[in-house]
Amino acid sequence: MERSFHMRVYRLFHAQRSYLRPMLAELGLGAGQPKLLTYLVDHGPCQQKELADYFEIDPAAVCRMLDALERNGFLVRAAGDDRRSGRVELTDAGRRAQQAWRARCGRLEQAMLRGFTDEERRTFAAYLSRAYRNLRDDPPEGGAPA
Repeated sequence: MERSFHMRVYRLFHAQRSYLRPMLAELGLGAGQPKLLTYLVDHGPCQQKELADYFEIDPAAVCRMLDALERNGFLVRAAGDDRRSGRVELTDAGRRAQQAWRARCGRLEQAMLRGFTDEERRTFAAYLSRAYRNLRDDPPEGGAPA
């Protein structure tokens, strides 16, 4: 059994990815793309910068993911001054893919949290949120808070 938290978190992350990965190919999605679809379903149309800021990833990486999603018919972009300032909006195909993804994630959560009480689930979620905030507020050497 792993003793360090970072290895436990890594192994959980890897198990989650392995559980969800087969669904990516079935839906015609690439790594990282489902989270963009989910954001758009939950928050509505937005600019690329908003996605990059929310997920704390490089805008160029978001641009590449959006390019692929657009090519595959999952979203459309409304014109802006440039590609990064235009609005991004889901298509019906994007909504259907996200609904299927959300259902798969629901099955993952049921499997992952099997045997947890409702109180344990709430506590676990609160611990994960607090750990995230702690890392965001205490950047590594040479880094700056985001």
